[in-house]
Amino acid sequence: MHKKATILLITLLIACVFCYAQSKTAIPQKGEGLHAFLIRNKLSVSKHKTKFIELNKGKFGKNNSLLAGVVYELPDDEVNFEIPLFGKKYKKFKQRTTALNGAVFYLVSGHGGPDPGAVGHYMKKPLHEDEYAYDVTLRLARKLMENGAKVYVIIQDIKDGIRDAAVLSNSKRETCMGKRIPINQLKRLKQRTDAVNKLYHKDKSSYKRCIVLHVDSRTKTKKLDVFFYHHPKSSKGKRLVNSIADTFSEKYGKHQPGRGFSGTVSDRELYVVRKTIPPVAFIELGNIQNRRDQLRFVKPNNRQALANWIYEGIKNDFQKK
Repeated sequence: MHKKATILLITLLIACVFCYAQSKTAIPQKGEGLHAFLIRNKLSVSKHKTKFIELNKGKFGKNNSLLAGVVYELPDDEVNFEIPLFGKKYKKFKQRTTALNGAVFYLVSGHGGPDPGAVGHYMKKPLHEDEYAYDVTLRLARKLMENGAKVYVIIQDIKDGIRDAAVLSNSKRETCMGKRIPINQLKRLKQRTDAVNKLYHKDKSSYKRCIVLHVDSRTKTKKLDVFFYHHPKSSKGKRLVNSIADTFSEKYGKHQPGRGFSGTVSDRELYVVRKTIPPVAFIELGNIQNRRDQLRFVKPNNRQALANWIYEGIKNDFQKK
């Protein structure tokens, strides 16, 4: 089956539209076991068994035996995406695993539109917070979708996809899912929070999480590891950010032994953390003023690593749900 997702611009509203082919189904023959059933339907036992069981949860007898007369949904051999929002180079990709099947994510990159956020300088060129937060957000969105999640990108730029440049040019094109972003800070925060909450009420998933990405600004000499906030009364939000932080600590231990990881996890009642209904992981990616931290942003491979590690932490949390 080919699953195509496109970004349509309709009366200034950008929406992800997913087109699904009808799922194939089959009924087991009398006395037919699971392996024989899969093979008869031209499916690989090693490749499709786990997904078949996930798709048909609650329809099995003891030890996943097939039940007579039950209609079973057959897994797709391949799932393809096309997301123009990710840019020409990255718009086409395949779903690789079902690790996050059933999970829904609302991704919010900080600032955007009339507000570039914090501004640092690298090689005498400006680095704008909103552009780097947005790039990592798109990379994370793609990674989540590759692994079976449903993803909403709340702040969108119809021109800038995932970019591999060191210095990302700034623009004011970003919208909140097609709507102009207000200049007023409170209105800006309320707009994106309302967008998340509206979508939240439409999704029936039991695992819905909001990920907010920012880049901090401190003095040039202040080196910062990635750090995290959660709502003080959200046990699920706390568990999520701790899972991501633990992943960063593990990855640094593996790739840079002896470096250590000093990123912190704390509760804070920021507007989007307080007002957003799903549990929130608010992530600050580093200090945009510090030269060492800047390397975390200006190198595209490092931006991808940030997205990959955040994904790994999310996956670990999802598996504990």
